Amino acid sequence: MSQNGLRLVWVYPDLLSTYGDQGNVLVVERRARQRRLEVSRLDVRSDQQIPTSGDVYLIGGGEDRPQRLAAERLMRDGGLNRAVANGAIVFSVCAGYQILGHEFINDLGQRQQGLGLLDVVSTRGEGARCVGDVLADIDERLGLPPLTGFENHQGVTHLGPTARPFARVRFGNGNGTGDGFEGAYNDTVFGTYMHGPVMARNPHIADHLLKLALDVNALPPVNDQWYEALRNERIAAASQPA
Repeated sequence: MSQNGLRLVWVYPDLLSTYGDQGNVLVVERRARQRRLEVSRLDVRSDQQIPTSGDVYLIGGGEDRPQRLAAERLMRDGGLNRAVANGAIVFSVCAGYQILGHEFINDLGQRQQGLGLLDVVSTRGEGARCVGDVLADIDERLGLPPLTGFENHQGVTHLGPTARPFARVRFGNGNGTGDGFEGAYNDTVFGTYMHGPVMARNPHIADHLLKLALDVNALPPVNDQWYEALRNERIAAASQPA
């Protein structure tokens, strides 16, 4: 974190914000301000360069063509990869998650090169689309409570040897591979299929990103009453599928 405070970067809101995932950056910003942290937010459109000086980068979901355009522009730009090399934190959702891997299938039915920030490869599933509420247990090494979210994807994401599964599904599909895994992460880069937006349902994830960016083990407590009410309602919904 710079002397000017925590720097949040919302990547390509014009291409990758189809499913309300902008709520993630709003929650991270809010959680920081509740703790009286100095925080600035930059929304970077796809015709702008990605700054390399951010602390936390957030990427949302999108349709197939915008996903391809976003991947092409991020590859040409190179700023996100340089930021990660400098120690930045990245949290990505759905299409953004696939872009961070080695490759995915684009809207033209072709293999599209990703950024290689996560050791995953995404293909297109042959069966029914994965849609509905999800409940999963986050990797215990992260020390976070259960994950609740909403999935809506046709993708199937396979983890390589250096990627850790972000969570193990109790209800829902997750990565679509049938092994029960949902999302992937390494030390500073995270990917998930969960919408919701996922930070509103799981504010502890936002706090985890803040702790990583600040290099601290704990944050001052905040009032989680409304977050917990939403979490409990969504967990109950996922536990009783129609």
